[in-house]
Amino acid sequence: MRSAVQRRGVAVAAIVAAAVLASCGTTQAELQAQAAAERAAAEAAAALAPPPVRLDAGVAEAAAVYVAFTREMSAMQGGFDSPEAVQAALRSGSSYNAEQLSRGLVAYASILALQSPEYVAGVRQYTLNPDARRELVAKIIADPRQASYIDGADAAAQLVTSMLKRDIDALSRAANSVENDAYAVQARHDPRRGWGVAEVFDREGRLARTKALSAQDVLPSASEAAELLAAAQGGRELSSEGQRRRPPYPPVIERALAIAALAALGEGDRANTEALQVEAVSERCLNLSKLMLFQCLAASRPSYEDMFCVGRHVVRDLATCTRGAAMPAAIVTVSDVVPAPSITPAPFTPDPPARSEPAPTPTPTPARVTPPAPRIQTPTPRPRPVTPAQTPAQSPAPTPGPASPASSITERLNTGPGAER
Repeated sequence: MRSAVQRRGVAVAAIVAAAVLASCGTTQAELQAQAAAERAAAEAAAALAPPPVRLDAGVAEAAAVYVAFTREMSAMQGGFDSPEAVQAALRSGSSYNAEQLSRGLVAYASILALQSPEYVAGVRQYTLNPDARRELVAKIIADPRQASYIDGADAAAQLVTSMLKRDIDALSRAANSVENDAYAVQARHDPRRGWGVAEVFDREGRLARTKALSAQDVLPSASEAAELLAAAQGGRELSSEGQRRRPPYPPVIERALAIAALAALGEGDRANTEALQVEAVSERCLNLSKLMLFQCLAASRPSYEDMFCVGRHVVRDLATCTRGAAMPAAIVTVSDVVPAPSITPAPFTPDPPARSEPAPTPTPTPARVTPPAPRIQTPTPRPRPVTPAQTPAQSPAPTPGPASPASSITERLNTGPGAER
C-alpha cells in the first residue's frame, strides 16, 4: 500500500515539474492568447452544435392533467352498488375545467409527437444552420401550420392519432358500461332497483356542487408531469397504427406538431408554447358538454338518471370531443379517370318498334292535351286524396261544350255537402 502511494506521489511530482518547465519557456502573454483561442474555439463549437430538446414544464403539467383524468374516466365501470357510489362517480367526472382539459389534450399530443424519431430528425436538421433555425421558429410562431409540412410530420401525426384513438376506444367502452348499468338497475329482478329508482337526495345541492367543481383547475401530479417531461426531452419510439395522412391536419394535431417542433429546435419555452395550447374546437366541445351535464342533472331525479348523465355527458362526451378535434376527417379517394366502355348498337329492326328510334315530335292532339282544371265553385276548396281511378291520365278527354257539374269526380267532391268544412 505504501509503495503504491509513493509511486503515485512521484508521478504527480513529475507532472508538476513538467508543467513548471513548460511555463518557464512560455511567456505570460502567450498563455493568455492560447487560453483566449481555446475559449473562442469552444464558443464556436457550441454555436454550431444543435441545441438540446427543450420543452417548458408547463406543457408537461397540462398534459399530466389530461392523462390522469382520461385514465380515471376510462376505468369507470357500471355495477354501482349504492347511490353514494353514483354520486362519487359524478364528483370525479365533473371535477375538471373545460379550458384546462382542452389545453391538456394539445399538450399531451405534442409530447406524443416528440416520440416520433422521424419527425424529431426532420426538425433538427434545421438546427445545423442558425439562420435557418431562427427563420423556422419565427414561421411556426406566426403560423403553427408550418410545422405540419416538415419532414416526418406525417409519421408524428399518425403516432398521435393512433395513441389518442386508444384512449377514445377505452372511453367509449367505459361509457357503454355506465349507460347500460343505468338501464339494468331499473329491472324488477335487479336488487339495486330500490335505491336506483328512488329520488336523489339534495338534488339542488349536488347540482351546485357539480358546477363549483367544474370551475376549478386541477393540480397536476408532480410525478406524472416529471415522467412526461422526461419522455418529451429524451424521446422514446412508440408503436403506432393506422394510415399516414398528409396535411392539413385537425387543429389539435396542428398545434401539437408546432409545440413539438419548437421543443426539438430548443425553443419550447413558455413564451412560445403557452398560446399554442389554446385550441377552440375541443374547448368549445368540452364547454358544451358541461352545459349538457348541468341540464341533465337539473332534470334528473332518480339515481339511475344520474348514472346516465355521468356516462353520456362526462365519459362519452370526452371521447366525442377528443375525436372531433384530434382525429382526421375521412378522406374519399377518387379513382383515376377511366374511359367509358364502347357500346355496339344492335341492328335496326323495324318490327317491333325499337326504343332506339328517335321519338317523334309530339303534336298537340286532343288525346295528349292535359285536361283542364275542374271548375271549383267554392271559394276555399279543401284538397281531397285522389284515388288511382281519379288520376288525370285515366280521365276521359273533355268534349267541347259546357261541362256538366257532375261530370268530374273531383268537382263533385268539392261541391258536395261539407265541401267548405
